[in-house]
Amino acid sequence: MLSSFFIALIGVAMIAFVAGSRRAVALAGPQISTLHSRPSYHGGYALILAAGPALILLILWLLLGGRILDMMVAARFDEVLSGLSMPQREAFMRDARQLAEGSIYGTPTPQTEAAAEVYRSLAATAEIILGIVLTMLAGAGFLLAWRTISLRKRTRQFVERTIMVVLIACSVVAILTTIGIVLSLIFESLRFFQKVPLFDFLFGLHWSPQSAFVGAGAEARTNPDVFGAVPLFAGTLLITAIAMLVAAPVGLMSAIYLSDYASKQFRAVAKPVLEVLAGIPTVVYGFFAALTVAPFIRRSGESIGLSVSSESALAAGVVMGIMIIPFVSSLSDDVINAVPQSLRDGSAGLGATKAETIRRVVMPAALPGIVSALLLAVSRAVGETMIVVMAAGLGANLTANPLEAVTTVTVQIVTLLVGDQEFDSAKTLAAFALGLVLFCVTLTLNVVALRVVQKYRERYD
Repeated sequence: MLSSFFIALIGVAMIAFVAGSRRAVALAGPQISTLHSRPSYHGGYALILAAGPALILLILWLLLGGRILDMMVAARFDEVLSGLSMPQREAFMRDARQLAEGSIYGTPTPQTEAAAEVYRSLAATAEIILGIVLTMLAGAGFLLAWRTISLRKRTRQFVERTIMVVLIACSVVAILTTIGIVLSLIFESLRFFQKVPLFDFLFGLHWSPQSAFVGAGAEARTNPDVFGAVPLFAGTLLITAIAMLVAAPVGLMSAIYLSDYASKQFRAVAKPVLEVLAGIPTVVYGFFAALTVAPFIRRSGESIGLSVSSESALAAGVVMGIMIIPFVSSLSDDVINAVPQSLRDGSAGLGATKAETIRRVVMPAALPGIVSALLLAVSRAVGETMIVVMAAGLGANLTANPLEAVTTVTVQIVTLLVGDQEFDSAKTLAAFALGLVLFCVTLTLNVVALRVVQKYRERYD
């Protein structure tokens, strides 16, 4: 139903824009210059008044409507909920909401069915009221715009100020979202470090959160010795290093060839074909790694007497490197092509060969962009999950042998948060601590890359 409201608002906005523009043209007659603002600004003025307040109300209901309905249903079933704990109350309301929406699994209780019926009735009534209010707001806004449009109406200033407010709001939302992500990571990580010491987490050599509790019943306590994240960090670095050993030279060399050596006909075909790799879903790469690359590496290793695991860091790293080749190649190619031709001509005029020009002139000038491309590739490799799950396994093994099974930080985050979890246990809170570490590592890489870019940009601009 909410999607229908959005579609209706889009239609109202289009009608208001056309009507406002024509209203301004009709008032001006043959002398359009008598209008203070262009007809399109008058149309935008009518669009904002007709659809703006209704859109704000619809967004507010989208954000708060579910909570309001939950509160109303909970008030109806206060006797049932009074004897339940907080997790049980949340589960009861969740089941009632899912049953009302037709997406529950299992057999519901009579109380849940009754709550779902109430929820369904309240939701239908709320949608009717919402539709009436939206219609009234849109109609009132349209009539106000129709009556206030005039030759001297300063609609341009109104429209531009409104657009400015929308842009500022979008910027504020992006900033607040970033702050919220950081604060949520910090607060939940602090709760984890109250249960597990920071030193044991960062420098511990054993990771087994499935055995996080010792004792039973009321005497159960968290065992900090099983939250050593060093095996996860080592596995992440190992797979990322293998991926970059594949992607960095291949991507960079292909970018150099396409930008300075390839003909226009070959470049027109090769560049799109190479970039097709970027559009392949990661799960497809995971299938390729698990069904083709990993068995090939195992058979090749066994043929020369090596012991190769069926799930290995080498298989995951090689396929991940193939996946991120387009990022390195495409971005590096754009950066190399952006180097002024005058630098190449000057080098050639001094007697340098094309290879010497690329090595001593083009590559140093393009270094900031190449560093950015490599940083993006590293970030993609660090954050990859599906390929590691399917080709490297879930075992947290502390090893530098690429022929053995390892796991990464992102895979363990997904594993810890799968299913219904209690966010009071160290096992679940460990995912936030791992996320905070990844955030700090990524921030450090960004700072280093910015320093490199600033250093060389001052020299070659």
